[in-house]
Amino acid sequence: MRGALFDSSIYITGMRLGDDTILALRRLTGDGHLWLSAVVLEELYAGAWGRARQAVERLERDFERANRILVPNLNDWTQTGRVLAQVATKYHYEKTGLGRLTNDALIAMSAARLGVTVVTANKRDFGRLAEIRAFHWVLTTF
Repeated sequence: MRGALFDSSIYITGMRLGDDTILALRRLTGDGHLWLSAVVLEELYAGAWGRARQAVERLERDFERANRILVPNLNDWTQTGRVLAQVATKYHYEKTGLGRLTNDALIAMSAARLGVTVVTANKRDFGRLAEIRAFHWVLTTF
C-alpha cells in the first residue's frame, strides 16, 4: 500500500476504544505513510470537546510536523461536484443527502489524487462514491 488515510469514523471509534485500536489499524498502511485529511480534521474538531479536543489538537500537530496533511485542491472540489451530481442522479439524492456526502467525496477525491487508500467503517457512502469515481478504499470493522 502506498499509504493510507483514515476516515473520521476510524478516529472516532479509535478515540472511544483507546489508542491501541488506532495503533492496530496503523498496521494496515504497511510501509506507506499515514495521511490526515484536512476534511477529517474539520469533522473531528466539530465534534470534539474536553480530552477529545486535546487529542485532535495533538493529531493535527503531529501530522503537520510530518507534513502529511492532505488538503483538497481545486480539482478535488470540482471532481467532488461532478461525482455528487452523478450520485444524486443514480440514487435520487436530494440536496440534504448530498450535503451529508460532500465531506466523504472530498476525502475520496483528494485521496485518489495522492494515490492513498481510504480506511473507513462507512461502507454505504464510500461504496457509492467508488461506483462513480475509482479510488482505493478498504472497509474495516471493530
